[in-house]
Amino acid sequence: MTEPQNQPALQVRIVPVTPLQQNCSLIWDIATKHAALVDPGGDIDRLMGALAHFGLTLKHVWLTHGHLDHAGAAAELRARTGVAVEGPHRDDQFWLDQIEDSARRYGLAGARNVTPDRYLDDGDVLALEGTRFEVLHTPGHTPGHVVIVNRDLRVAFVGDVLFAGSIGRTDFPRGNHQQLIDSITGKLWPLGDDITFVPGHGPTSTFGNERRSNPFVADSLTGYAGAAKVAPNLADQKTSKRYT
Repeated sequence: MTEPQNQPALQVRIVPVTPLQQNCSLIWDIATKHAALVDPGGDIDRLMGALAHFGLTLKHVWLTHGHLDHAGAAAELRARTGVAVEGPHRDDQFWLDQIEDSARRYGLAGARNVTPDRYLDDGDVLALEGTRFEVLHTPGHTPGHVVIVNRDLRVAFVGDVLFAGSIGRTDFPRGNHQQLIDSITGKLWPLGDDITFVPGHGPTSTFGNERRSNPFVADSLTGYAGAAKVAPNLADQKTSKRYT
């Protein structure tokens, strides 16, 4: 009996970590059982337990940005497994240097500052076995934030750029609201409405859903219309959460 064709090459599980319930994504190649962790923010024993549960060998740690809840366990994972830490963009190193101070403020144990083995730039490629992921530099929430996307699988790991029904905060040092809106409409929306995204917190969604109904970046608020840009709906803007 032959195996069914077009079986997915990868599996993905979301492992919530830290009291902030950050969505750490565990991605693995079904054939080799080699895995990547996206945004291991903490609870390292939980993450190591997930790897053991599925019989996986960790090969990559990928970071979307430098905040504590996304990068807090990266240094310890590297120490335990020897894997390289890749990402975010170098403009987030100042956040990675504050992880331990941030952890003390939140009362979180075990988080460590980290310097990546490789910074990521717009257009870079990450690979898990034969599957390639594209890197998009998406500043706004933080200056060095990146999004990791696979166009073939129609999935994106967006960190804290975009959420189901919301967007990332921009009141942190070097946050920029207009940059964030431009990152979403200029980098994410052109990927297609059918892209499913894993946000840093909360449930998954699709870009199409957020273009229709997100109270911060719906098309009626931003004027996004694909390659063209139209005038936003002023009535919608005045009743939206982001109107000023």
